[in-house]
Amino acid sequence: MSDRFPMPMPFGWFGIGYSDELAIGEVRNVHYFNRDMVLFRTESGRLGLADPACPHLGAHLGHGGTVQGESIRCPFHHWQYATDGVITDIPYASRIPPKWEGKPCLKTYPVCEENEVIWAWYHPEGAAPDHEVIALDEIDDPEWSERARFQWSFDSCPQEIAENGVDVAHFKYVHGMEAVPEGETSYEKHIRRSRVSGSRTVSDEAGNEFEIESAVQVVQNGAGQKWVRFSGFMEYLLQVLVTPVNDARVEVRFIYIHRPYAEDSFEYMGIQGAIESTNGQRGLEGDIPIWQNKFHQRNPVLCDGDGPIMRFRKYFAQFYVGGPYPDEGGLPADLEAVS
Repeated sequence: MSDRFPMPMPFGWFGIGYSDELAIGEVRNVHYFNRDMVLFRTESGRLGLADPACPHLGAHLGHGGTVQGESIRCPFHHWQYATDGVITDIPYASRIPPKWEGKPCLKTYPVCEENEVIWAWYHPEGAAPDHEVIALDEIDDPEWSERARFQWSFDSCPQEIAENGVDVAHFKYVHGMEAVPEGETSYEKHIRRSRVSGSRTVSDEAGNEFEIESAVQVVQNGAGQKWVRFSGFMEYLLQVLVTPVNDARVEVRFIYIHRPYAEDSFEYMGIQGAIESTNGQRGLEGDIPIWQNKFHQRNPVLCDGDGPIMRFRKYFAQFYVGGPYPDEGGLPADLEAVS
């Protein structure tokens, strides 16, 4: 916990990289969740994510460690460990130490690949995942072949960024746009869904105006996976990945996916305009200076135009061990009262 954010890091699946950026046999040092880790890919393509210290005599597996078959090999004495932390070979020993034969002695963490992203499960007490990363239909659809990736790093925490979507009043004052309605919203355990739809007037490349039906669908799956689907005269998908580096710093990745449009087409220009708007002052980059310096208010003074902020906080509270404010013994009374 930090001075500005009294909440601990939430648990869940968080994106820590892209599948196509980790080659077979590669070993990479990564730092998330306030811990150093070593990420590697075995010869069969399987992922491993482990503590960096070799349990033997403490050599750093990410500095000189190599992949050997389905194991990572320590650079010091060449002990090898499988992706589950079990010793697979000690080249100068007649047998594996009996206490550790078939048992993990290298600490490892749950890791998976989905939607072209490498995901790591974080839980402060080491509990196993209680939900899975949801696969998105567009990823393997050959008609959705275009990708655009963007990344930012700044001081904030996952809840502050996620809460931004229900803070409807700020859209006018930070982004210079009209308030965005919450629409139809549902909460089911760790999943939140919302949908806003309606008619819009747009102009084509010739300046002709016409009405279209458009919709924006948002899904939050746990603390770390979120995506937005846009439909109308163009369609695109935005994955929003917010990953805690430590108690007070995050990495944010935006991954846009859309159908291929000719570069001189109305749809292509619309997609590029949408990306620029979502990334820029009318979107994320307009929020960063606020997030970078704001203080989390446990009991904010709210008015009737603020949006369902407390309802969202109650939803997000389930991703903290002991609640968002463990020093207070759980949720504040006003959060408990939210339906």
